Amino acid sequence: MNVLAIYVDVLFMKELLIDGALLLVTAWVRGIRAVWYRILGAGAIGALYVALLFVPPLSFLYTFVFKFGISLMMLFVAFGFGGLRAYGRNLAAFYAINFIAAGAVLGFYYLIMQQGSLALWHGLQFIEGGVRTEFKTGFIFVGSTACIGLYIARSVVVQRREKALIRAHVAQIKVTIEDREYECEGLIDTGNQLYDPLTRTPVTIIEASLLEADLPSTWLKRIRESEVDKLIVGDSEETFVWQDRLRLVPYRGVNRGTQFMLALKPDAVTVQFNGDTIVTRKALVGLDGGQLSSDRAYRAVIHPSMAERSGGA
Repeated sequence: MNVLAIYVDVLFMKELLIDGALLLVTAWVRGIRAVWYRILGAGAIGALYVALLFVPPLSFLYTFVFKFGISLMMLFVAFGFGGLRAYGRNLAAFYAINFIAAGAVLGFYYLIMQQGSLALWHGLQFIEGGVRTEFKTGFIFVGSTACIGLYIARSVVVQRREKALIRAHVAQIKVTIEDREYECEGLIDTGNQLYDPLTRTPVTIIEASLLEADLPSTWLKRIRESEVDKLIVGDSEETFVWQDRLRLVPYRGVNRGTQFMLALKPDAVTVQFNGDTIVTRKALVGLDGGQLSSDRAYRAVIHPSMAERSGGA
């Protein structure tokens, strides 16, 4: 019986480098700016977990629940939470990269292993004086792992391309109303052709929560519930300092029915994009009660005419 001596410090450093590399690739695939000390901390968690597997009393850690929990913890330390949807995509990317890496390693081993041999590596068995490795698998397992990894990776790459396309059209927007300024990232949407039908004024949409500090306490709830018509006609217990700036803009909703959006007439809308600064004074700002981007990549949808030099003041 062959006995394999395990040096925990060497194992820890090896796993730290592997986990760190997988997390860095995950960050690259997801378009996340990697912070070195967070990647190091997350990699250390994974490396410590692997090292603890060689302690016989802690063998219960080698279960799916604990392994999945450790991966969740690693991703949280490396990239933070950022919302359930973004966290789920980070998790999918991380496992896709792991599946691809594992499939590549197993496939490479089959290429160089002795002909007719089916032994590869069959878990960890604790014996007196050391650890015996003896894992058996087959081409079906290797192929399945690779296919699953490639499928998930394809989905992740598509999402990354979409995210990169969105980033290419994100600009900085500033809305000025008297002495107040509201700034955020905004997506320049060429499909946004929303105008006030009476004055033909272009409408840029922003999240109403940006103005929450200046809106009456009950207004945000009414905007979310699409009861904006009651606000503009004064059917509200609370007054609004900019009541004379309010407008109702009709638009066609998802159900193809006509709805109304509450909008404000600002003094100016400033858009900074590709090194240009465009100031538009003929503009309306529509208030959306929801969240325009699931991952908070932007909080406004900018009318394309406000990002063109010809569409200035």
